[in-house]
Amino acid sequence: MGLSQRQPRPWLLLLLGALGWPKPCMNLGGAAPRTLTPISMAAELVPYTPQITAWDLEGKVTATTFSLEQPRCVLDSHASAASTVWLVVAFSNASRDFQNPTTLAEIPASPQLLTTDGHYMTLPLSLDQLPCEEDPVGGSHIPVLRVGNDPDCLADLHQPSHCNAPLPSPGPYRVKFLLMDARGSPQAETRWSDPIALHQGKSPGSIDTWPGRRHGDMIVITSILSSLASLLLLAFLAASTVRFSSLWWPEEAPEQLRIGSFKGKRYMTHHIPPSEAATLPVGCEPGLDPFPSLSP
Repeated sequence: MGLSQRQPRPWLLLLLGALGWPKPCMNLGGAAPRTLTPISMAAELVPYTPQITAWDLEGKVTATTFSLEQPRCVLDSHASAASTVWLVVAFSNASRDFQNPTTLAEIPASPQLLTTDGHYMTLPLSLDQLPCEEDPVGGSHIPVLRVGNDPDCLADLHQPSHCNAPLPSPGPYRVKFLLMDARGSPQAETRWSDPIALHQGKSPGSIDTWPGRRHGDMIVITSILSSLASLLLLAFLAASTVRFSSLWWPEEAPEQLRIGSFKGKRYMTHHIPPSEAATLPVGCEPGLDPFPSLSP
């Protein structure tokens, strides 16, 4: 006797059909249907890190500016003829939250640095302004990008909002280069730089002028200079004493000029030298009358 096959129950079939039937889209509350936005292609990361220029320049880093190396031959392989290289400047703690803009209208302006965003974009350059050829040795042009070098840009209404305004605080800051096409879509980007801290001036009241806190080297140099000054002063006094000693203590008169011991030289009153006087004939000696006497 064979086993009878169990038939499925009708209510179970209805339940399975209700669960598997596709539900129509419903518009609740009159809201517009949500559309999916296309995801923009991420910019390609270029293995380059911006850094302070290695040129020996005065004021590479100041209280409001710093000088970067130009990104020459860094983004050329990813660029087109209408591409633009932008510099992104952000506070060090805000750089990780920066999102690359997808249109030109989304480019953050300079005043946006002081908002909660903490970043902005500046220094738009074409590839013609960043040639691959190196400058000749001894050339007058130094390939640097000076960030914060335009103090009048915010005061000029005709200047664009992405002007290169001075940096408002010591930072630290991080920067990166972003390559965008003519529509504002990102094409390539570099790594973020290391933190860059600006110089911070000190108020005059905070400067310690107490001599007891001087460095040991300064104390040694000061002692040596003081000793040399003392030796020079002693040498000057000694030279002055020798030079003017004759005015203070006159020299003693020679023996021949002393009173009572004057010695005169021999003086001949006759005009005939002694050698000639010895050869005169008899009767012509000096002091004798050469004529015969007429007295008896």
